[in-house]
Amino acid sequence: MAEPPEEPSPQAVPQPHEPGYGLYQPGYSPYDDQIPDPTHRMLAIQNAKAYLLKSSTTSGLNLYDHLANMLTKILDEQPTNAVDIIENISRDVKWTQFRKKMDTLRDEHEILPIFEAAEKRKALFLKANGEGEEEMEEEEMGETSLPNVMETAFYFEQAGIGLSKDESYHIFLALKKLISVQPVPQTCRFWGKILGLEMNYIIAEVQYGEGAEEEETEEEEAIEEEEKGMTEFEDEEEEKEKDEPPKSTYKPPPTIPKEENGTGANKYVYFVCNEPSSPWVKLPPVTPAQIVCARKIKKFFTGRLDAPIVSFPPFPGNEANYLRAQIARISAGTQISPIGFYQFSEEEGDEEEEGGRDTYEENPDYQPIPVAEMVDSLSSWVHHVQSILTQGRCVWLNPFQKSEEEEVEEEEEEKADEPDDVQQEVGPPLLTPLSEDEGQTSTNLIPEYAVAVLQSNRWPGAYAFASGKKFDNIYFGWGHKYSPENHNPTLPPPVQAEYTSGPEITEASDPTLEEELAFKAAQEAALAAAEEEEEEEAEDDEEDEDD
Repeated sequence: MAEPPEEPSPQAVPQPHEPGYGLYQPGYSPYDDQIPDPTHRMLAIQNAKAYLLKSSTTSGLNLYDHLANMLTKILDEQPTNAVDIIENISRDVKWTQFRKKMDTLRDEHEILPIFEAAEKRKALFLKANGEGEEEMEEEEMGETSLPNVMETAFYFEQAGIGLSKDESYHIFLALKKLISVQPVPQTCRFWGKILGLEMNYIIAEVQYGEGAEEEETEEEEAIEEEEKGMTEFEDEEEEKEKDEPPKSTYKPPPTIPKEENGTGANKYVYFVCNEPSSPWVKLPPVTPAQIVCARKIKKFFTGRLDAPIVSFPPFPGNEANYLRAQIARISAGTQISPIGFYQFSEEEGDEEEEGGRDTYEENPDYQPIPVAEMVDSLSSWVHHVQSILTQGRCVWLNPFQKSEEEEVEEEEEEKADEPDDVQQEVGPPLLTPLSEDEGQTSTNLIPEYAVAVLQSNRWPGAYAFASGKKFDNIYFGWGHKYSPENHNPTLPPPVQAEYTSGPEITEASDPTLEEELAFKAAQEAALAAAEEEEEEEAEDDEEDEDD
């Protein structure tokens, strides 16, 4: 019989800090000169390989494949002094596992975020026909409604206000694209940028001519008529199917109609986009109810126009409507110009409507005001956008005023319920001086070339500049009005009072037994007296018949 192999001495067993630790199996040691048992040797190899094949919980790689890839790389490249750069080789092998695979014909390199952004904005640098190096046509060289965004950005930059030059130029190209897609507007202007939690809004202010306004109005009226017809048809069906329930005497307050396109709060049309490379989206007209509700709530924008507005009081619309209402409020409170730059047209003369004159034109004889005077005296600036009344409109409208046909059909009782003393709201007229804004110069070192800059205290982020015959307004902010105190949400209305108590509905106390007996005796006596009277009347009638 073969003698069993001798156990290795303690000195032959590798320690944890020595190479070969973990490969020791009873009856086999890599440091023994004798031939090991094949069974024990295979078992040791399998255990070692199983350990090397364990995947990492962090990267998902295993040491066996990593070492194999390292050896393959070393044998393929055969670098000089490979032992000195073994750590770099290990790092390179790991890095290749996380990069995109290489093709045998062409390497597919990793796309950096800057390249992705450049690919998205590539369309801004191409013309409508796709050729970027084509010479400009004569029509494009002439008059255009495209504003010079870079020039405006330069003036605001003197006061440290604005965006980066790259973003300003991208917005410049985006406005050019907007004008090429939409009907040719009278004016187009970069209104500003409203910040959002997820994405921002880049806003363009556009004013169309009379023809385009009529087309938009017809489209909106057609949509409103369709919606009205659907609701009326549904109401008629419900009335036929159900029995007529008791009618309530409650009358909701009259709905204030929105102002026509091209007038008041809807004088301009606004387009928004999240990125200069994104398509422009037209915002809907604003209604008085949306403006009134927007004054009572304070919500951050998300950057998604279809996001719901969860608030109290409930807002009538989504984020697109809320954004349009905030734009109208900011424009009415911060759009200013140097005094004398605009003037009322002479055709109107002294005619003034209920809401005052709302049209003006540029003054060809305007003389620039010195910068020092424009900064020191706020009376050198005027508001050229109509103020929004408490009603939510720029021009007040009597909600109880009805047409002649409605007055004829209306009953006298309904007329009596209407209030007779409705007070008319009157806002400040156009081109009135400022009172509560702050002015400053762009530089004190070279005052002869300084630019007058004003910032709004009521709407942080609204700025205006004036330099010679040039001026402009812009807004960069969250779209919130300044409040010295924390925002206090509107409280819910008080609980409705109970029905007024009276003798007809007031619950009386139960009568006592004595009172019930007395009441019953009185009823019996009254009944007996009534029977006696009837008998006497019957007897008298019989006597009269005998006679």
